[in-house]
Amino acid sequence: RSDIKAQYKLSVRDLKLSDAGIYTCEYGTHRAHTSLHIVNLTISLNGHFLQNEVPELILTQNSSSPLPDLSITLFDSNNNRVTPEIQNKNLQEYIVNLKKLKTMDSGTWVCQLHSDSPLINQKISFEVKVLGFQNPDLERKYATVDSTVILSWHLNSQKIKWRKGFTGHLNWKKQEGAESHELLDFNVTAEGQLHEIKKSNNLLFEIPESKPESTIEVKLPKVHFNHSGQYQCQLEYEGRHAQSKIELVVMKVSANPAGPLSRGASVTLTCQASGPLAPNAYLSWERVNGTKMDIKKSKQGEVKLEVNITTSGLWSCHLIEDRDKKITFHYHVEEASVWINNVIIGASIGGSLLAFALGCLCIISGVSWQRRRQRAKRMAQARQHLLENKTCQCQQ
Repeated sequence: RSDIKAQYKLSVRDLKLSDAGIYTCEYGTHRAHTSLHIVNLTISLNGHFLQNEVPELILTQNSSSPLPDLSITLFDSNNNRVTPEIQNKNLQEYIVNLKKLKTMDSGTWVCQLHSDSPLINQKISFEVKVLGFQNPDLERKYATVDSTVILSWHLNSQKIKWRKGFTGHLNWKKQEGAESHELLDFNVTAEGQLHEIKKSNNLLFEIPESKPESTIEVKLPKVHFNHSGQYQCQLEYEGRHAQSKIELVVMKVSANPAGPLSRGASVTLTCQASGPLAPNAYLSWERVNGTKMDIKKSKQGEVKLEVNITTSGLWSCHLIEDRDKKITFHYHVEEASVWINNVIIGASIGGSLLAFALGCLCIISGVSWQRRRQRAKRMAQARQHLLENKTCQCQQ
């Protein structure tokens, strides 16, 4: 593994740790000594990771002289200094664990070694590839009933030029711990070709044909309230897994009663979200072009908000998170037509008059009945008086 490159120059290829030592060059009675210090850096899984995995670096050194105490500094692919956790250090071998990787950590890393005695200032570069989703670990998507929603997961396999194939699944469940439904399976070839197979008809969803490369998508053309829940996309590579979840929150509104608002009447508007909201999210009702008195907000943790109104017009329910309106659902409260109001007013007046007439009739009937009763009582008393007088005359 060695040859003479030029006069007094020796080249050694494919260095190994065992090549460390003292090399002597003799020329006549002259001798020159050179100490060769060798450092070997290895990275777990050959530098191919899934997101959220923890890489392990092993630094091994060999020298003919006492081994130096090395100072290790790491820089990620964005040239940011990384603070590692050194698990083991015995001068000959250093074991370093890093934090969980993200897809943005892919690229060329640098390990910088330093020692004062002997003087060492060496940089070793190594490649890190992190396969995973460019989505956040947990993403919330908001939709209204009967709207169209597209859920997307963006893989970074093309971006990091991942040269190996992998598979994956997309599952849906109503809530944590509920039964999981398989929506589709997919596989990505070493050439980056994506193939998808629909697995379930539990939801009326579609797989869009036109979409960005390395993107898993499902389309819900008409969202139902019970389509909400957790949509989890999981990829598998050499028995290891990485996943990304989208929480779909669906909102609906209703009115009771649902018909036009009559003059003097009221209606209850209800706005409801399908699942738990973020800690900094809430629901809010307001009337378009209304006043501050027309605004009502839900309390923290409430997923249902009701408001009693007596004013017609366009009312809006907002789902607000971090002062940002994530979604808005409009509901138009119609005002009853004039003839309907007249019919209602006429019916009310007619009913009042009818009740008054019935009351008067009852009073008149009662008075007549009372008079007839009194007249009958007087006649009975008169007959009794006549009978008593006749009895007295006969006795005389």
